[in-house]
Order: sequence, then structure tokens, then C-alpha cells
Amino acid sequence: MSYLNFDKMLLTNLERSLSKEIIRSNRAGAYNSTTIVDCNTRKYHGQLVVPLPHLDENNHVLLSSLDETVIQHGAEFNLGLHRYEGNHYSPNGHKYIRQFDCDFVTRTVYRVGGVILSKERLLVSFEPRVLIKYTLLEAHSQTILRFRPFLAFRNVHALTRENAEADTSFENCENGISMCMYHNYPRLYMQFTRKNSYEHHPDWYKNIEYYKEQERGFEYREDLLVPGYFEMPIKKGDSIIFSAGLSEVSTRKLKALWDYDLSRRVPRKDMFACLKNSAQQFYKREAGETYLLAGYPWFEARARDQFVALPGSTLTIDRMDYFDDIMSSSIKEIRRFLTGELSEQRLKGIDDPDALLWFLWAIQHYAATHSIQKAATRFGELATEIISFIRKQQHPRLFIHNNGLLYVDGHSKPATWMNAVENDRPILTRSGYVVEINALWYNALKFVAEMERELKHEHAADLIDYQAEMAREEFVKVFWNGSYLYDYVEGSYNDKEVRPNMIFAVGLPYSPLNRQQQKAVIDIVTRELLTPKGLRTLSPKSGFYRPSYVGGQLERDRNYHNGPVWPWTFGVFAEAYIRVHKDRGYDFIRRMLLGFEADMTELGIGTLNELYDGNPPFKGHGGVSFAMSVAEVLRAIDMIRKHTKTE
Repeated sequence: MSYLNFDKMLLTNLERSLSKEIIRSNRAGAYNSTTIVDCNTRKYHGQLVVPLPHLDENNHVLLSSLDETVIQHGAEFNLGLHRYEGNHYSPNGHKYIRQFDCDFVTRTVYRVGGVILSKERLLVSFEPRVLIKYTLLEAHSQTILRFRPFLAFRNVHALTRENAEADTSFENCENGISMCMYHNYPRLYMQFTRKNSYEHHPDWYKNIEYYKEQERGFEYREDLLVPGYFEMPIKKGDSIIFSAGLSEVSTRKLKALWDYDLSRRVPRKDMFACLKNSAQQFYKREAGETYLLAGYPWFEARARDQFVALPGSTLTIDRMDYFDDIMSSSIKEIRRFLTGELSEQRLKGIDDPDALLWFLWAIQHYAATHSIQKAATRFGELATEIISFIRKQQHPRLFIHNNGLLYVDGHSKPATWMNAVENDRPILTRSGYVVEINALWYNALKFVAEMERELKHEHAADLIDYQAEMAREEFVKVFWNGSYLYDYVEGSYNDKEVRPNMIFAVGLPYSPLNRQQQKAVIDIVTRELLTPKGLRTLSPKSGFYRPSYVGGQLERDRNYHNGPVWPWTFGVFAEAYIRVHKDRGYDFIRRMLLGFEADMTELGIGTLNELYDGNPPFKGHGGVSFAMSVAEVLRAIDMIRKHTKTE
């Protein structure tokens, strides 16, 4: 049985099955996403969602759904499922589903009387094309399949309504048709591996609802165009492949294309394999450059997220090729930033105060994977330039003070990863000396000094080491309160809230704290912040604790970093815990990972969400698949795997 397998009892219970989503990308920005019962619950869902850079920076839903109908003896059994006004679902195709699994590709098995039909789906790598394969496993009489495409042709952040501007005409192509609903959009080619009859009857299906958008307080109803339907006979044992793409394809080649792409997939046989697959979904090649998307379904490439997720999403899963490509693209962006060029940056947030420090941390993991000598040879010069850039006060948002610590202004613009805003102002003002930024700074100084020594630049290494020692001493004076670390310090104000940011002062490769201080930080974080999904963003003992990520946009933004759990914090926590507790720490981290394994069959199937509620049952929210969550849990799993091999 597949590791990710769902039976009839769960699938026919919409209260449970509609919360479980699937998402696959083509590593070039396009993706395919829906629920395991093929009912779209978000405006971001679609069978084919593609980037159209000539229009804007967002993705666009072209093919929203494809409804199948099984016809026998003149009786029609519609396998589709949509929600309409009044919580009304039609045509209730989920009642025919007998099994859903997700081994190499997603597979749904339907049973209609004596008919058993299998549906498999994959997105072609590096091409905006979805393939759906239908196989008739059992049938006792003549069977016909009918297919109705639901077209959107819209930005993922928008919804569409019936309108006179939509072009409902079509053109014939090999075994199918093509359509283009609006000016400047590409044509969508819908084709099959066998000849079929097509009936053109354009009609708008109105007021289809997406309840996830309703939960988020957004507009949640839209009209979709169904241009007509395709129909063809199918015999027991036969397979039919449907293709939707931006170019016409030779339908004779679809089976070979399916077989080739399928042969490159690896099975999701355990949590590590699931997250390895998920990590590779974030890769995006565009215009000769490669980036790591922050997540799905609505995220772009963001510097902080990319550098935090990079080690776990590449080095940990032996994708050195993507590490190299992403680093190459990143270095070009960083060099432009160092010379004052901020225009046309594909990597958003490169000027965030901690972005360059996380970049150096990513290089540190390359050094740990390969060698410090290789890291120094490849990245040493740029790393030293970054340190010099900061020390010379050239960073627009980082200021080094005479005490050697970094100061940030977080009043008018978020300065850290806790970056929710209200009326363009930070909801959580973390300003002045921020604990994780200065922990990253000390770590960066020590690491760059190490690389300078490897390159025989002893004088430069001594200067950076001197800077690091000054920063270490001041770090303890400024942040240590006798029991744990202040979250940030500005002037005479010391923020005493217990937040996860202090863990970085213990879990980074170089810690400014002594062993006793490290243990004290671990103890309070474990006691007040640790959950089965990672670390809470605020202790439940705080009067500001808001554990649930619910309500409208404003309410959710206000709660965003004031109680909910962010899984990405678990990677550094695992390093910190093992640093303090040595061998005993591995067993504890291994047990904690079971909380993440339970999530493989919840919400985003085989992946991890952006955040979770701070209280049980720790319901997931935000992005369905989040790069930092996936990458840092992968790193934690890798720590256990490597330790097990040495035992």
C-alpha cells in the first residue's frame, strides 16, 4: 500500500476530504493543485496554473477543472464536484471515489456500477503542460467518457464573472481544440491521445464557491466558462491521455512523454521521500536563472526564505546541481545590491536586514557538506565583501554601532521574518538590537574569519575575529537577562516576551553564549514554545498570546506572529537541542519528528504548511506548501539519519 493512501470512508466525507490538498509544480513556475476529491476550494486551485511574465509577475489559472462523465446504456454518471451557493455540492462525483493514493503521481480510482476507472495526473517537467491519464480497469458493457473543461483565464489573485469580452470561439487541432478567452493570453490546447467528437456549447457555470477564500474573508464566488464537451468510447484495459498546454503537441507522442516523465519520479515511501519531493517543487527556472520559491500557491522568490530553505532543499537531498544554479543566480542579485542596484530584482527582499546573513549561513552548510576549503575557494571573496559592506555602513537597513552589534529600524518597515503589517506599518515592531540578527552577525563573522584563514589571509581573519569577539561580549551584555534572551532591545526598552528568535543564538554553528546560558535558553524554549509542529511565536504565558490563525485578513495578520507555530524554527531548535544534550538529544528530536509525520496526510498532502495554530489540535494554515517548513524539517530528519548511521 502507498504511504499516502486514502480510502472510500474518508474520501466520501467532504468535511474531511476537502481539507486535504495536492500541489505539483513543473520547476518552471507552473503548477497543478486541487483537493484529493478534485473539488477546488481556493481561487488558487487549478489543473493548469502558469506564469505569464508578459502580463505580470503572478500565476494565472487557465484550466480550472476537468469534469469527467461515465456513460453506460444511456445513463450518465458525472464524476465532477463543485460547491455552489448555499453549501450545495454538485454533481457529487466524490461518492464514486473508492481510493486516492500518491506514490509516483496522484491516482484516483472511481467505481460506477461495474465500471472501475483510474485517473492519474502529472505535470510535465519544465513545460506548462498537464497530463491526465484515464485507464478503464473494469467494464462489462460499452462505455463512453465525456469531458467538460472549466476555463478561467485569470490572475490567481482575482476571480472572474460572466462577461461579454470573453472569446468563446475555438479552433480545431489534432484530436482536440484550442481557445484563448482574452487578449494577450496564450492559447490553451486541449488534446487527447485518440480521436473524439467535440460539441461546442459555450455556457457559464455561475457562482462556483471557494470556501477557503470565504474563511480568509475574501471574495469567494466566480463564474467559469465551459465551452462544450469531448466524448469518446473506451474499452476495458484501454488508456486515454488528456493534455492541456500552451502549445499544440503531437498526440502520438503523449504516451512517450508520460512514460518518460513518470520514469523520473521517485516514490513517496516515507516522510523523508515526501518532503524531498516537496522540496523540489519549489525550484523555479526562469529566463536562464534559477530560484527557490517561498511556497505555494501564492508565493514568489524571497531572499530570506530562499537562503533559509536552500540547504535543506538542495544539500540535504543531494541536489548539488540546484544548489549551484540557485547560488549562481543569487550571487548576481547580491552583487547588484552591493553596488547599489535595486531595480529589477527577481529575488524580492534582498535588502532585508537579515537576508545577507542567511546567505552566509547557507554557505556554512555547503562547507559542512563539502569542506571549508571548497567553501572558501568558491565563496570566500564575496563573503568578505558582504562583511565589509556591512561594517562600512553601506547596507541601507543595517547599522553597526560602536559596540559591534547591528541595529535595525523596524518602526516604519518590518526588519525581521516577523513581518506582518497593518496600514503599511509593522504589527510587531521589533527594532533596535534584534536577537536573531545579532546572533546571525556573530555567526557570520566567525565563519568568514574561518574562511579567510583557510585562504591564508591571516591579517584579515584576525580583524574579523576581533570584531566577532567584541560582538559576542556585547551580545551577552545586551540580551542576557539572567534566565533567557530579550527578543530585542531599543534604548532603555528590553523586550521580555518569550519568542523563538532566541533559539538562533544556540542553534547556529557559532554561538555567543556559554554552555550554561545555552541550556537555559533551550529549557525555556522547550517548556513554553515547543509543540509537535515546531516553535510557537509567543509564549502562552504572554497577555498578547493569540494562538489561532483565523478570521479576516486583519485579524489573521495580527495573530500571525503572536502565538501560531512556524515549523521552520524546528531545524535550528533541533541543532540547539542536540548541541546542549548531546547523544540524548537525538532520541528527543526523533520523537518530536513524529508530529510532522502525522501531517503528511493532512492539509497539503506530503508536504508542510506555512504555520499552525499554537494550541491543539495544531491546525495548519497559510501557504499549503512552504519552503522553509519543508527544508528545515528535512534538515532535522537528516541529523537523525546521519547519527543513526554512526551508531
